[in-house]
Amino acid sequence: MPKRDELLALERGFWTGDDEYFKENSDSSVLVAFPQMSGVMGRKDLAETAKNPNRWQSLEMEIKGILEPQDGLVVLTYEAKAVRESGEPYSALISTGYLKRGDGWKMIFHSQTPLDAGKD
Repeated sequence: MPKRDELLALERGFWTGDDEYFKENSDSSVLVAFPQMSGVMGRKDLAETAKNPNRWQSLEMEIKGILEPQDGLVVLTYEAKAVRESGEPYSALISTGYLKRGDGWKMIFHSQTPLDAGKD
């Protein structure tokens, strides 16, 4: 399904991209729920979180589900396994909502629930 591949590519970009990527691919306001922060953020504020990030050395994404409640609105859920630049493993259940705008899919919601990094 092309939409699935397109959204996974966008999602991967949020893990590896810089602040400009975040500005280009998130909606003007986005709701985030990270362990260290939550709430509605503007595109610029969200992009600030990627200015000097602890970059990822590897990333695996296992799709758990894709829901399209209406045309142009998609929620993607997956399990991510990643390794930080420092070598620290990270594992989380991720949900991201995308809205189709005139200039492409934009992230409108993103949530991360950390999982036990040692779990198989």
